Amino acid sequence: MRAPLGVALESWLSDMTFATVGTLGAVPGQRDTLVALLSGSSAGLAEIGCLVYEVGIDDEQPDTVFVVELWESAEAHRASLALSEVQAAIAQARPLLSGEYGGFRFDVVGSPLRD
Repeated sequence: MRAPLGVALESWLSDMTFATVGTLGAVPGQRDTLVALLSGSSAGLAEIGCLVYEVGIDDEQPDTVFVVELWESAEAHRASLALSEVQAAIAQARPLLSGEYGGFRFDVVGSPLRD
């Protein structure tokens, strides 16, 4: 998801307080299917406080998916896990996952892009 149209980037970034950056291992040959699932439109995420949800790949790691999430708060992130659309996506993703996970969660405390 991207900053809503018409919202100044500085204002949009000032709300950013919680980040999660991680990797998901995909079953060999299922990375692109997992990427498609994770990249599907989800209005509910934006409504509950997700500011950014980006999915990426690295061809040197063909069975890994990278996910960067920025949230209004850690509470908004936790609340997102209760959304029916998120629960459905998790259920669909399970058979595509190898069980290898990595990443970090942290509170954002500053940025050179904003005051």
